[in-house]
Amino acid sequence: MGEGTGVLVIGGGPAGLAAAIAARMEGFTVTVADGAKPPIDKACGEGLMPGTMAALRQLGVAIRPHDGLVFRGVRFVDAETSVEANFSGASGFGVRRTVLHQRMIDRAQKCGVRLLWNTPVTGLPTDGVVLGNAIFKAKWIIGADGIHSRVRRWIGLDRPARREKRFAQRQHFRGKVWTDCMEVHWGRRAQVYVTPLGNDETCVALISRDPLMRLQDAWKEFPKLAGHLHYAEPSTLERGAVTVTRRLNQVYRGNIALIGDASGSVDAITGEGLCLSFQQAIALADALGSGNLERYQRAHCQLARRPNTMSRLLLLLDRYPSLRARTLRCLACEPGLFSRLLAVHLGESSPEFLAATSLRLGWQFLTA
Repeated sequence: MGEGTGVLVIGGGPAGLAAAIAARMEGFTVTVADGAKPPIDKACGEGLMPGTMAALRQLGVAIRPHDGLVFRGVRFVDAETSVEANFSGASGFGVRRTVLHQRMIDRAQKCGVRLLWNTPVTGLPTDGVVLGNAIFKAKWIIGADGIHSRVRRWIGLDRPARREKRFAQRQHFRGKVWTDCMEVHWGRRAQVYVTPLGNDETCVALISRDPLMRLQDAWKEFPKLAGHLHYAEPSTLERGAVTVTRRLNQVYRGNIALIGDASGSVDAITGEGLCLSFQQAIALADALGSGNLERYQRAHCQLARRPNTMSRLLLLLDRYPSLRARTLRCLACEPGLFSRLLAVHLGESSPEFLAATSLRLGWQFLTA
């Protein structure tokens, strides 16, 4: 195993690899340990927003054109209304989760990160971590082990917190791709995300509050989507996951910091989970370089503020169908307003822009 490292990352998913890459770029020796081995998959919408692509470029992760498919914006669809908006600058990109993971592994290896797969961490003594039967020493330890983080529990930060849990199912379909947007189809009990991936393949992800709901159960709520997929063939099996909205008051203790879903999470409805993790990784590496994890704590709170706000707003639309229907009618009446809201969602606006957009939306509500 070796005697130790400057930074040990527990968890080799996208958040952990981003943390490892960013720390290596700060000059640290870095080791990643994970009980699994690549390819590591997760049921998600597989659409990378422009901010996510920008963070990947900052980390030096190369996403190649043939890895997936560019999409130009976001489209909301319900039984009666459809409204869409283009991204104001760079585009989004649809890419299989396993392909993204491999590109991040490539980058980590290229910059000198040591990767220990099939190597679970089983404990956190005061002077390092337990890998197998040995203690592996590290100056800094990063917990990137997901929603059900053991690291969070080991360091005493897994206290009861307000959280909202929903359930996801994802499947890929092969057939003619009909959209150049990432689509969100709104139903009475669920949403379905549609992301074009290229090579005549589309990712379809269902999110609901019902742990037993599957894609086949949901088609009657989404007749437009069912029509598009009528002649498409499933190219993968259905895969499930849990999406949780959770906030932590503290994301580090001593020399151990949490990142990604281990440090709190936003509902998948935002499409911002990966972007948030990558931005946290960059902020954490900066804090490690200065030797001050309180600096990361402040940055973490600031980075999470906008995604948490947007998550709450979008979950309101999920919880109250009449509010959602009225909102979509308002946006359909003034498509430019949806473009402004998308810019707010992506963090491409000032507080003044947000205030003006809120006033316009309020006026539309009054006059709709």
